[in-house]
Amino acid sequence: MQKLAVIHHSAHGHTEFIARHIVAGASGVPQVEAQLLRAEDLARTPDDLLAYDGIILGSPTYLGGVSGPFKSFMDATGRLWRTQQLKGRLAAGFTVSSLPSGDKQSTLLSLFIFAMQHGMLWVGNPILPEQHSGVPYEEAANRLGSWSGLMAQAAHGSSADAFPPGDVKTARMFGRQFAESLLRVGPAERA
Repeated sequence: MQKLAVIHHSAHGHTEFIARHIVAGASGVPQVEAQLLRAEDLARTPDDLLAYDGIILGSPTYLGGVSGPFKSFMDATGRLWRTQQLKGRLAAGFTVSSLPSGDKQSTLLSLFIFAMQHGMLWVGNPILPEQHSGVPYEEAANRLGSWSGLMAQAAHGSSADAFPPGDVKTARMFGRQFAESLLRVGPAERA
């Protein structure tokens, strides 16, 4: 059984909502156990990451980057970085903002660089935008057209589950695709 951690920070519930759908997609893959973890909790116990073969990182986009609590989690992994204990694990990222762009790419780049510094292997988002094949925009998978990671959009001030159906579908597909990649690569080497 390979273990997958979906790590997130979510101030208003939007990022957690997407994270839960990523976990649901990954959990549908036999031989993969996916768990939802809060970045705030892992900031206190970063060594817990060593139990996972794959890590999906998720933060809302705040002012063009990850949220403060998510950055605190990233900073707490310094000792793991110095000893490269996460090297070789698969990683991916996702983000949510209230605008179609909202500088989400900057957040994904921050997550990507974090993973690269730890020696992890990045898995992008290979889901083709379905609106090009006639699916209505709001229902289309990868409707925001992100290849570097998953992007989702929730209107400012909306309820935590107020996402277009395409974003929810993309989250489940993204989780499944990552879990399948995890099985192809195999378990992480333990230090």
